[in-house]
Amino acid sequence: MSETNLPPPPFSPIITLGASSIIDAPIEKVWDVLVDFPSYGEWNDMVHAQTIVDEHKKPLDSQILQEGRHLLMEVHIPPTSDRSHKPTSHAFELITNVDHAAHRVCWVSTYPRWFIEAVRWQTLSPVDGEEGKTKYESREVFRGIGSWILRWFLAGGLQQGFDACAQGLKRRAEQVHQT
Repeated sequence: MSETNLPPPPFSPIITLGASSIIDAPIEKVWDVLVDFPSYGEWNDMVHAQTIVDEHKKPLDSQILQEGRHLLMEVHIPPTSDRSHKPTSHAFELITNVDHAAHRVCWVSTYPRWFIEAVRWQTLSPVDGEEGKTKYESREVFRGIGSWILRWFLAGGLQQGFDACAQGLKRRAEQVHQT
């Protein structure tokens, strides 16, 4: 198994959530799925819709992932594949890192840092000794007073969402790879 491609947490978190999966598809095919943010609602049971927007939450014409752009997510906590349900939450994030060579993407919360500071990484790496297989890893760390509320009331549903994302990415990338 390959070592982690996740960078160390930038701070000592109150809560850490994460998930991983081994995907039977080449890293570039998985990366193409992972960075196609507008398609997340098609395969990720946690995400109802995900749009790249400006700082005023207005959708941008170009939905290409770039550092400095914002991300508006409509999410289901806990996750559901039933799209007739309205999203239970909205998140407004700032994309801080897009590294195509290292296959890593990061975004941070836009809440006041004293309330909640959150950093989410999604990474890919080749599986050692297994050509054509990719390891997906995701981790989000939280701190601030709002993190305690999240820990007490939402952590279980959010963890289910992280697991659903890892499994959904696996299904989608393997399906794309086979076609």
